[in-house]
Amino acid sequence: MEDNLEYPLNINYILRKKKLLKRKLLNKGDFIPKNIAILGGSSTSEIINILEIFLLKNGIKPSFYESEYNKFYEEAVFNIDNLAKFNPDIVYIHTTNKNILIYPNLKDTENDVKILLENELEKYKLVWNSLLKLNCSIIQNNFDNIVDRSLGNLDFSDIHGQTFFINQLNNAFSENARVIENLYINDINYLSSYLGLKNWFDRVLWYQAKYALSMSAIPELVFNITKIINSIFGQTKKCLVLDLDNTCWGGVIGDDGLDKIVIGKNSALAEAFTSFQIYVNELKKRGIAIAVSSKNDIDNAKEGFRHPETVLEFSDFVAFKANWDEKYLNILDIASELNIGVDSIVFIDDNPMERDLVSSQIHKITVPNIGEKIEKFIDYIDKNGYFEPTNLIDEDIHRNKYYQDNNQRVLEKANFHSYDDFLLSLNMSASIKTFSTLHVDRIIQLTNKTNQFNLTSKKYTFGEIKSLCLNKDYIKIYGKLFDKYGDNGVVSLIIGRIQTSVCHIDLWLMSCRVFKRGMEFAMLDEFVNQCRGQKVVEIRGYYFKTSKNKMVSKLYEKCGFKLIELSDGKSSWVLKIKNYKNINKTIRLDYE
Repeated sequence: MEDNLEYPLNINYILRKKKLLKRKLLNKGDFIPKNIAILGGSSTSEIINILEIFLLKNGIKPSFYESEYNKFYEEAVFNIDNLAKFNPDIVYIHTTNKNILIYPNLKDTENDVKILLENELEKYKLVWNSLLKLNCSIIQNNFDNIVDRSLGNLDFSDIHGQTFFINQLNNAFSENARVIENLYINDINYLSSYLGLKNWFDRVLWYQAKYALSMSAIPELVFNITKIINSIFGQTKKCLVLDLDNTCWGGVIGDDGLDKIVIGKNSALAEAFTSFQIYVNELKKRGIAIAVSSKNDIDNAKEGFRHPETVLEFSDFVAFKANWDEKYLNILDIASELNIGVDSIVFIDDNPMERDLVSSQIHKITVPNIGEKIEKFIDYIDKNGYFEPTNLIDEDIHRNKYYQDNNQRVLEKANFHSYDDFLLSLNMSASIKTFSTLHVDRIIQLTNKTNQFNLTSKKYTFGEIKSLCLNKDYIKIYGKLFDKYGDNGVVSLIIGRIQTSVCHIDLWLMSCRVFKRGMEFAMLDEFVNQCRGQKVVEIRGYYFKTSKNKMVSKLYEKCGFKLIELSDGKSSWVLKIKNYKNINKTIRLDYE
């Protein structure tokens, strides 16, 4: 059933069976509730119906707010109080070229066109600035191209052309999205081109029901929006695990030898494998971990990446499992080594039997049915948006180095009889500071992507974190960890809300890359220290059980908290800080 909601979408099935899909998805349970406001420049009711299905499929149970027809501007700018009461997590603004009311005419000068452009852009800036007061994320369509061009091809380059005007607007939207935090562009200009304008827009549906796209395009639009929402809420994947033979190259390295495997530019098939490796390498460069699980001899497997025309090299992989064990066992080992959940992994294999075996043995892993044609492999990864980013930060670009450094730590650990001695040998130091706008992007990323070491699983928007930075009623600290192998980056957060003399821990999390290193103890020591400075006498901690955070169920007990309430997977803990003594023994704190 859910395969119909993955690339390639089964459009007819989705439109015909939407009620059935909704009922079955609701039976899954374990949803994250979110408020989604839809502000439409055209009809949106069917968009909401289909969007609900895609969000349920991804573990999000939405409550919707729908604007009146073509009242996106009025509701955002003049009726903001109604939206404020709804308290949206995300506002999606569904506008299209039908909402551009004034295009240039043939008498306009270049300056006239510039003024028209500025006036159109100003309308949207007012909308965005008003919505940003709600501390929510904003998803804004850019503009699709028009179907009919009275100027023909000249419409693209002449200053009076509607296509020219739309392109200028889209460039302006792009510029604003780069500087307005929490504004994300839903690129319908690309999407409509990809589907084809004749499939994207339906004149009859527009005249009859004022939908600015065809009925068959609605699932594609919603699928694209869902990718952005998944990324905002940290639902994207972290690791791509690859088979080797007939996946990374053509042929079987163990049988054909290095000279006979297919890679490079000598044939259409070789070029297809090269293109796939280039795409995987692009993912790696922006922080996606890549690994191998292959039934192969390890030396033969490594040999394949010594081919003179290979793009990927052995050193690019954060884990490399080439043996004769079942692939799902290797994938479980990879997840354990990287300290990530199997639901963060995408597995690519040309062999349908191996795909079925892995997906049947590992619940929640993503195994797309890519088929056997290498030229289509990229589409299954790219169009499903498994690794869709909302932004790119330094932490992403350096993430593979973090994994590789950690491999060195794992190897060194074997040389020590005592784990404490091993930790001391790392010569760890931490910089723990109060939130600042300098690391807001990474802080947001951590809050939305960290699930295992996360005691409450509370999520924050960009606006909420910025507000916290200035709010004196909160203690909010982040921690960076360093050791002899390098900088691990920002890896831990604690947010505490002060009420009189009690501080309530709303969020305590830590990145998987530094599990079992003692960073949680260093963070708590500094948190207690700041509580004392705010004349707090008691800290209340909370643990909300999820399917992923069992590992921290005993954390408060380890740290000296006392249990005060336990009910239905939720527990409350208290720490009297008067007699608290520091519990960090392995990490040196660096103060500026």
